[in-house]
Amino acid sequence: MKTLHFGAGNIGRGFIGKLLADASHQVTFADVNETLIDQLNHRQEYKVHVVGTDQKLDVVRNVAAVSSAGHEVIARIITADLVTTAVGPNILDKIASTLAKGLQARFDAGNLTPLNVIACENMVRGTSHLKEEVLKYLPVAYHATLEQCVGFVDSAVDRIVPPAAANDDPLEVTVESFSEWIVDRTQFKGELPQVAGMEPTDNLMAFVERKLFTLNTGHIVTAYLGKLRGYHTVREAIEDPLIRSKVRRAMEESGAVLVKRYGFDPRLHAAYIEKILSRFANPYLVDEIDRVGRQPLRKLAAGDRLVKPLLGTLEYGLPSDHLQEGIAAALHYRNEDDPQAVELQAMLAELGPARTLARVTGLDEHSDVVRTIVARYNNLK
Repeated sequence: MKTLHFGAGNIGRGFIGKLLADASHQVTFADVNETLIDQLNHRQEYKVHVVGTDQKLDVVRNVAAVSSAGHEVIARIITADLVTTAVGPNILDKIASTLAKGLQARFDAGNLTPLNVIACENMVRGTSHLKEEVLKYLPVAYHATLEQCVGFVDSAVDRIVPPAAANDDPLEVTVESFSEWIVDRTQFKGELPQVAGMEPTDNLMAFVERKLFTLNTGHIVTAYLGKLRGYHTVREAIEDPLIRSKVRRAMEESGAVLVKRYGFDPRLHAAYIEKILSRFANPYLVDEIDRVGRQPLRKLAAGDRLVKPLLGTLEYGLPSDHLQEGIAAALHYRNEDDPQAVELQAMLAELGPARTLARVTGLDEHSDVVRTIVARYNNLK
């Protein structure tokens, strides 16, 4: 099977690209980094360190790469059986025009065999969003053919892949042993690709929110509380007993929403929370707080990892003290190298915390929950 994967970064190489290559797919990476493209084409392989309880070194072989800004990527779309992405939510829109051009060329070439597109992003229904963007660029005359031949498959992905440590091999990547890639079975066209580690489901949103409300919520609360206490890595922060306790409680609050909404078994979900906490403490991963905490405006949005579970607690009348503290800590996040962090602090200085919360999160400025978050924000100073 021929797979074109947009994004040759650490997640692309260490997670999705690796799973596909392990399943004997002919994987071609598409990226804008010409140096990376040249290295992948020259060597056609790279090393992946898998770390956890057991450690191993895998070699991913028989890979190629093309420029995502060149003509060759269009030719790859024409013949591909599967297209995947790991580019980040902010870049997803930018590849939509390329994908539209490739699909138009594919249809013009008479290739009407099923093609599935899976955006493997930290984003709820990211592939559905990508489809909407593709349709903006694809001429209307091709829309019916796209609906018939192309499946846009939403997914939930979970694997911690920290930035690569400096070494002599720029292609080498380190990943945790745990990984989860869940896809919406109902959205595929034709046969489902057989990939070990890719799990089809008929109830994707339950797993999307489980990951968002557990891993992502716990990760970001760890980062923002850790930043306040002067830690530099997630592992340092989660090993602080006070922070670990607060993070666990925040995940329990978000977990109570999942139990109500999707009927998850409370005991199994409690075990899942403990698994996540142990992953944060993985001694072999150096996951910097500023990597996890960056882009606070996006992470404070109504549909993201802090406010969405908070809204669930309000919907079901559940406790939310520690989720509120995580949001308050997010307002304190400072990082001069992160434009969103700079913008957030400027907004706080101009508008104050209540109006800033209302603008960024969509919460009612005069609501009780905003009032209590502001009080927590002031107490954290």
